[in-house]
Amino acid sequence: MTNLIRINDEVISTESFVNLLKLSGRFDALIDDIVKEKLAVHSARRLGIKLDPEIVQKRSDQIRRVNGLHRAVEMNRYLESMKVSPREYETYITDQLYFETVMDRIVTEEAVEKYFRLNSPKFDSIDVSHIVVDSEGKAKEILAMLKDDPESFADLASEHSIADTRTAGGHIGSVLRGALQGDVESRVFHAEKGAIIGPFKSADGTCFELFMVNDKKAGSLDADTKSEIRNILKEQWLAAQASEHRLEVM
Repeated sequence: MTNLIRINDEVISTESFVNLLKLSGRFDALIDDIVKEKLAVHSARRLGIKLDPEIVQKRSDQIRRVNGLHRAVEMNRYLESMKVSPREYETYITDQLYFETVMDRIVTEEAVEKYFRLNSPKFDSIDVSHIVVDSEGKAKEILAMLKDDPESFADLASEHSIADTRTAGGHIGSVLRGALQGDVESRVFHAEKGAIIGPFKSADGTCFELFMVNDKKAGSLDADTKSEIRNILKEQWLAAQASEHRLEVM
């Protein structure tokens, strides 16, 4: 067992440190990130991917400069201070590059475009406002008023809604599929622009909600959508790889 930190008379060991990570909820996320990187490394080696030594050296130099280490002796002291060997440091660099290389092969522009073509409705968005009240009777009363005067939605939200959006006239903003409850989402996304829908009972049954569809926008393959699809493709590939390897947290 190795001691990591001393604070006055308290010593925190590696085991205690790991337990603190677990108790704070940070352990699983950290393990997940490490496993993903290692899965990509194992796959890269299985695929026979080779790294150009010049690329490895270039990445090492970049990290060294970012840390303000301009001479070899400074780099050696830096590694010694972390109790990391040059071999461990090289492995860290090559693992990073393996991960990036594999992801570049998996998450191509063609793959992104294909995913969007097959799943474009998933990226549709709507701009919505809502009114949240504490009884169905009150919700129906407000709905009746809105049928006579739809333009009063923002004023009624400001006056009656118990949601924090009341200060903005009930305006939620633009939302993608998956942001609303399943039954609510289906009706809201299929509604016409300007439609007022509801009331819907909340999941815990404590309040009722009315929605107004302010605008509808079909999904487009813009920079944000491409970034989201890249993450989806990466996670799908890593999940598939995880099923092909034996994983065990010690």
